[in-house]
Amino acid sequence: MELSSETIMSDVTDIAASADIEDGFEEGEEEPNMVRIGKKPIMNYVVACMTLLNTGVADVMVRGRGQSITKAVEVVDMLRRAFMKNIRIHSVDIGTEEVKREDGSTASLSMIEIIVGH
Repeated sequence: MELSSETIMSDVTDIAASADIEDGFEEGEEEPNMVRIGKKPIMNYVVACMTLLNTGVADVMVRGRGQSITKAVEVVDMLRRAFMKNIRIHSVDIGTEEVKREDGSTASLSMIEIIVGH
């Protein structure tokens, strides 16, 4: 089976679309080019970051909350070690967000935001 460049780009686009690339808006705040880490495999998020960076975007924010913090760090590390060795980490922010639960109460949730770019 021979793979064409169109087939490969289609697959990469499908993976990037499934990796939670944000459209730039969350809770009324503008956050362009953010990849929100969730329960999908690490490679989905790595491909999403590569897709954004290869389309000319200067910086990408990788954001993980709660149990996804470890995965966010692994995504950036894999991106740097294996795929884009010239990538730079511009900033790392850690903090706590207040999240409203379904029952109306609030909970504190740890988060990390890692901004990478050329």
